[in-house]
Amino acid sequence: MSPVDGTPRRRRLRDRVPVRLRHHWKPAGALCAGLAVMLYAFGDARISPYVTSSSRVEADTITEDVGGPVGLYDTSVRHSVQLEYKQTDFDKMMKEFKKDGTKDSIPADLTIDGVYLTDVGIRLKGNSTLMSLRGNNRGSGGGMPAGGAGRRGGQGDGRMPGGGDAPGGAQPPGAPADGGEATGGGQAAGGGEAAGDGGAAAGGRGGGGGMTQYNLSADKPEELPWLIKIDEYVEGRAYQGEREISLRPGSNSQVPLNEALALSLIDGTGEPAERYSLSTLKVNNRPTAVRLMVENPDTEYAEAVEGESVVYKARAGGTFDYQGDDPSKYETSFRQLNKVGSQDLEPVMKLTKWVEKASDKEFAADLDEYVDVDSFAHYVAAQNLLMNFDDMAGPGKNYLLGYDLNSKKFSVLGWDYNLTFSGDATAGPDDRMSMGGGMPEGLPEGMPELPEGAEMPDFGDMPDAPGGDAGKGGGGGGGMRSGHALKERFLKLDAFDAVYKKAYQDLYEKFYASGKATKTLDDLAEQATRAGVPAKDIESAVGTLRTTVTQRTTALAKNKEVTG
Repeated sequence: MSPVDGTPRRRRLRDRVPVRLRHHWKPAGALCAGLAVMLYAFGDARISPYVTSSSRVEADTITEDVGGPVGLYDTSVRHSVQLEYKQTDFDKMMKEFKKDGTKDSIPADLTIDGVYLTDVGIRLKGNSTLMSLRGNNRGSGGGMPAGGAGRRGGQGDGRMPGGGDAPGGAQPPGAPADGGEATGGGQAAGGGEAAGDGGAAAGGRGGGGGMTQYNLSADKPEELPWLIKIDEYVEGRAYQGEREISLRPGSNSQVPLNEALALSLIDGTGEPAERYSLSTLKVNNRPTAVRLMVENPDTEYAEAVEGESVVYKARAGGTFDYQGDDPSKYETSFRQLNKVGSQDLEPVMKLTKWVEKASDKEFAADLDEYVDVDSFAHYVAAQNLLMNFDDMAGPGKNYLLGYDLNSKKFSVLGWDYNLTFSGDATAGPDDRMSMGGGMPEGLPEGMPELPEGAEMPDFGDMPDAPGGDAGKGGGGGGGMRSGHALKERFLKLDAFDAVYKKAYQDLYEKFYASGKATKTLDDLAEQATRAGVPAKDIESAVGTLRTTVTQRTTALAKNKEVTG
């Protein structure tokens, strides 16, 4: 109260501040002053997220691992997969995909080899293979002719040519195109001689055909390429240690036995290979179709890589270029598959920087400080021997980088082999695998997934990649960048000739001279028969692959660089 008139006296400002804060005003004031200085000095600076932890533990662990009566990828038994979902969910998914290309998951019930799992996630998987579902004729079906071989050296894998007609009609994987004609009728792109150093176009010197053209329809979901995600709606769940299963494009007579053959040959060489099996697929009340079921490169695949490794998956629209020291710049080029939160992209950043800035002398002398050279030589040799143009240097950027936390060195891992055994069966170790003639617009199926929601880029007006004639295909018009500096520099420099040729000779013996490729085809024919593929279709598909394997074996046996 006021001593004069009895009215209440107003509290002083200091009395309105809590007592505890009044007692500790100095530290609080210092903190506010420090924040003000930092805001003034660094207010426009970018904060980049670096991981400093040295932990090697994978945080995203499996908490419920469902078992099964037979191994998921046991190729000696018959497998069955059944998917059941609400038609309204499927219709909504297809509507959104047709509208903007998004590939969202929908819930489904899965029965796999008799084991029932509720609420798995399924979504469409692929790029240009799915374009026909959007009513888009640009590259629909993913038709792509195979090509010949260009000489080793220069910037190597160069650009993919534009122009030319895509192959017509559907054809089984590896089906040859006679005299430039596509199996399903229609003119093979480019025709005649392919680009490079006299390589043959599709159907030239013994090459198996190109990429199969799939006539996909929402009315036939049993033929669509699917990614099954076991843990999409049930966190921590897996089936036999797998959280993702890929059902590859191609069904019944078009099952990609060429991919199965490639995976079988790689298995046993010491290099990682995805596991696979043939399975029947039934979707709701639709007819049954035979599909190739393949292990999808995910966290578990990465954790299975020998040693303590962090694995990075290259993205289709990405680049291997050095992009500075901001990790966020690399997220559109690489996706980290495992040890997220305990490791980061810094090793990849350092590798791209070194590859870009090292002189040829430095590259030859110091590559083994960054890369497991022996393993890399085997990877590069295998891609040539398997006639795979769509590897780390191809348009799909189909590769993984494995970084060993102990040796501090990278290895390159392959995946997605649906374009193997295409092109020139006579190509030697110094020839590059390439696609002859033109290509339809759009991305080949072999490409890794685009980021969810991303639109298909238009490659028609992209500039040529460097490298001169050795890196260019026939046909005019725009093109699409391919090539990879690490692979190209490795092949260009004489310093690595010995290790590369040694790896090539070793794998030639394992793949072809030993007869393994031929024996594997016999086994694949049995698997296809067990799965229910008609005998005449097996005879056609396996027969075509057998012709290619025979031509490849014969040609390599005459090459003294290969036989020694």
